[in-house]
Amino acid sequence: MQIAPKGEQARNNTALPKARTLIEALPWLERFHGKTVVIKFGGNAMVDESLKSAFAQDVVFLRYAGLHPVVVHGGGPQISAQLEKLGLKSSFTNGLRVTTPETMDVVRMVLAGQVQRELVGLLNEHGPFAVGMTGEDAHTMTAVKRYATVDGEQVDIGLVGDIVNIEAGAVKALIADGRIPVISSIARSTDGHVYNINADTAAAALAVALGAEMLVVLTDVEGLYADWPNSDDVISQLSATELEAILPTLASGMLPKMEGCLRAVRSGVGTARVLDGRVQHSLLLEIFTDEGIGTMVVPDDDTDVLLGGLA
Repeated sequence: MQIAPKGEQARNNTALPKARTLIEALPWLERFHGKTVVIKFGGNAMVDESLKSAFAQDVVFLRYAGLHPVVVHGGGPQISAQLEKLGLKSSFTNGLRVTTPETMDVVRMVLAGQVQRELVGLLNEHGPFAVGMTGEDAHTMTAVKRYATVDGEQVDIGLVGDIVNIEAGAVKALIADGRIPVISSIARSTDGHVYNINADTAAAALAVALGAEMLVVLTDVEGLYADWPNSDDVISQLSATELEAILPTLASGMLPKMEGCLRAVRSGVGTARVLDGRVQHSLLLEIFTDEGIGTMVVPDDDTDVLLGGLA
């Protein structure tokens, strides 16, 4: 038997913390193996090159770890930039982009032709996994016109829609084939109109239709703040009823995200989480570590939630 020199043993031992990190992930790998995770990709993570690359690595890691990731993306910053470049004005009402027919043309072009293609390319640097589609494809998402409410009155905000039906067959087929669906939040109505869909809303609806274990929403804040702007303390976990009670107090940007989380857990999704997409590898930190990051929403009857890795 050969005995390694002391110096070599010391060098080998420096790798032990890496082994401990891997072992820490074991219960979460066991729990989530074979489960579907719907991830809404947005915010700064979409425009920062290093964050985009880290996100792609995280999603492919989930795939190799035996989970079934599905990505739903918006493209607000890119749409705004393209509208400005074309000299088209853009405005928001209640956090929703007012979408004229001219704006809708830009939305479709940017989401399906730019953002989606770039994300598919980043994912496929690691293997032949990602397949891009929109909510229009295979009638995956069907929408109706949505109105905003301002001071109690309905306001027409153009070609903005709400999802009324999900046909998840095409997405399920891609998952069964080992692919990673990357879906743009555009949907067609039964009368032939194409609508701009809030990506948070689309991700939540798809998570429900797929029977997902988890909905993850990447955003530009650390999570849901307990008393913003008076405090930056983040709520690590709350129930559906607790979330429902504070919804009226939320800012317009956070409202559709948390409404989507509430709808998801009330409709059978195991948990919904809001993570800071500005943190590299936030997906892996949330799912595979005992501490986790961000805010998690759980169903009211879920009294046996493991805190580690889920908060």
